[in-house]
Amino acid sequence: MRRITLEDGYFTISGIAGLIDIPRSTVQDWINRLIEDECIILDSPGKGREPAHYIARTALPQTICKRIFTTCDEDLIEIYHECMSSGCASFCKHHHGRAGGALTSVRRDGTLLRERGWLGGTPAEVGISPLPAVSVVSIRREGDQIIQTIRSFGGPAYSLTEMMSRAKGVLDVRTHRRGNIVEGDVYTKALRLVVIGVDDTDSDGDGATFALAYALLERLGKMDGVMPIAHHVAMLWPGIEEKTAGNSCSLIEFAAEEDQIQEIIDAAVSFVAGESASPEWGIAVKVGLSRPTALRSYGAQVRSERISIEDAKTMAEEHGIHLAGGRGVIGALGAVSLHGCGEEILLNPGLPVPDYRS
Repeated sequence: MRRITLEDGYFTISGIAGLIDIPRSTVQDWINRLIEDECIILDSPGKGREPAHYIARTALPQTICKRIFTTCDEDLIEIYHECMSSGCASFCKHHHGRAGGALTSVRRDGTLLRERGWLGGTPAEVGISPLPAVSVVSIRREGDQIIQTIRSFGGPAYSLTEMMSRAKGVLDVRTHRRGNIVEGDVYTKALRLVVIGVDDTDSDGDGATFALAYALLERLGKMDGVMPIAHHVAMLWPGIEEKTAGNSCSLIEFAAEEDQIQEIIDAAVSFVAGESASPEWGIAVKVGLSRPTALRSYGAQVRSERISIEDAKTMAEEHGIHLAGGRGVIGALGAVSLHGCGEEILLNPGLPVPDYRS
């Protein structure tokens, strides 16, 4: 497309289809996708027998940064950067983790980069290896916005100047250059983290909690201003006799504005109640980034012994967690208490649960 544009000034669907011997429908699908990425523009619409003319602006995508957003609890911040490329996500994890800067932890959740840190800053040099190529050197808050200052070199500098401003969730990017180093402020809204645990929604012959939880993630993620984050499955104590299968529960996460939280809770309760195949369904909703030690202990306990509903309700009340439903609130609270654990820990109840204090 780029070559023909340079040679002839434009290209057509039939021209590309004939040149590389693929169906016109396939070419149209690619064109639609590349128009969304702003790599291609419609030069003139088709009229009568005259086909539509297209121009390839560049072979490079306008952005690989899909979403960038943040949640916060007072001074504690979590930054989420969803990338279209697993390779680029791995690159950023490696270099952000090496640089340190304002970040205390960096991990990948699929193509989503999750970075925790505190308001403030720490100088970090970037440049040619062995120096890291990019670093989050400071994080600050101004009103309802979080500003992360990123120092970059090479490819990350191109991402900062050309791509990040196009990511969903980014309000503004302001950059300046010092020689080969580009430093920029990335502005995002200060959102709250909402964690929802779901359990006991299936019966012996119908339903699956993981499927219902994922459907809930999809449904709530379509609300205006809500950013869906992740869906995880966790295994609880397999010794419970009344379990329907392996005794798993589900955990989903969102970022949302403070005034949306009650609407999210109401919608989640209504959805689970209406879709559950079991009358014992339960959900637990926790707001915020903190991971209290007592709640972690509950997560370890629910994977090794039977817990009463009364104990679950007491624990939830002590930590401001909203419960709804029947017996399933025990496992739903267990899912919430295991938030932040790695996949191996979530799926293996024989492994110890780490005591994350932040």
